Amino acid sequence: MIRAVSRASVVVCTLLAAACGTNPTQQVSPAVYSPAHRTAADAAREFFNIRSKAEQPIPFPHKTHIAKKAVCTDCHESVEKGPIAGIPSVKTCMICHSQIATDKPLIKEVTAYADKGVEIPWQRVYGFTHESHVRFNHAPHIRAKVDCAACHGDLAQQTVAERSVDHTMGFCVNCHTAKKAPNDCLTCHY
Repeated sequence: MIRAVSRASVVVCTLLAAACGTNPTQQVSPAVYSPAHRTAADAAREFFNIRSKAEQPIPFPHKTHIAKKAVCTDCHESVEKGPIAGIPSVKTCMICHSQIATDKPLIKEVTAYADKGVEIPWQRVYGFTHESHVRFNHAPHIRAKVDCAACHGDLAQQTVAERSVDHTMGFCVNCHTAKKAPNDCLTCHY
């Protein structure tokens, strides 16, 4: 019995290891419908909450902006109004940087995007996968005075934003319990 379980464990681990090495960008035929993940590797990454690190086109220095007394809502303008904090437009950057630190190399990169009329292709750092069926809304969290650092880590200590808090169901449930916020399934899930 124990040998059978050990063999099964080895087979499962081998399959997962092989699946994790497959190319996640490989396309599935549009003629095939499946609500599942595109690959076994995608399913394994989702199951084990393995996310690739966001590679930013410009190393946005949160630490510098926070030190200059900028607050999250200065750039993430829609966070107080709706579900999405929003990735700032290059136009938002240029409100300040058309006049401030224009000689700095990073600002010159931002200005180049603005001059071309192209948005900076920022990569999302946080977010729930579609498969998790989570309906997250920033606005009520902001109204409840939940500090951004509670869910996003201490950005004042980060040069470039990186995922420092795992948004698991347990993380959210524990916070809701501590703050006496609604904790029924439909609060977050659809």
